[in-house]
Amino acid sequence: MPTLGVLAIQGDFAEHREVLDKLGVESAEIRLPHQLDEVDGLIIPGGESTTIVQLIDIYDFRDTLTQKVAEGLPIWGTCAGMIVISKRLTDHRPSPLGLMDIEVSRNAFGSQVHSFEADLEMGDISGPAFRGVFIRAPVVNKVGEGVRVLAQVSDGRPVAVRQDKMLATSFHPELTDDTRVHELFVRMVEGSA
Repeated sequence: MPTLGVLAIQGDFAEHREVLDKLGVESAEIRLPHQLDEVDGLIIPGGESTTIVQLIDIYDFRDTLTQKVAEGLPIWGTCAGMIVISKRLTDHRPSPLGLMDIEVSRNAFGSQVHSFEADLEMGDISGPAFRGVFIRAPVVNKVGEGVRVLAQVSDGRPVAVRQDKMLATSFHPELTDDTRVHELFVRMVEGSA
């Protein structure tokens, strides 16, 4: 059974750990770069992307995290986490880690008051539509070679993408009772072991 790390420097990391607990998956809160050696995969949660990136740089995570992903560490970014792991942003800040070959727009659906839920047909998971919770959500504008779109909103814009051992979702699966996206990431981690 893998141990999954959840970046616990800002955002809703506790909610991800609760889902992993429900699945019986060992998890750890990651606050310092050397702790990445103790996990088999990493979730970067939703929160405030500019703050998360600033703290990544303050705690010297950037080089270690980039190297770990290059060596095959599976990573999943939700909402702000999608922004953090992207290669390019349409916004001037923050400076993303450049891990996944996607271009992302922050707050693409509007401010907090424009938050919404939508049923998503999502690749790589089975069963009924997944209920996505979008809170000041980003959206993927462009995908690079090797990036697969797993889900789109009704206007066709991608909100879940996968590239090799990387997963990114605009929405917050940790805020629902549906564990299927977390199960997908666990399978990705197990498959890379």
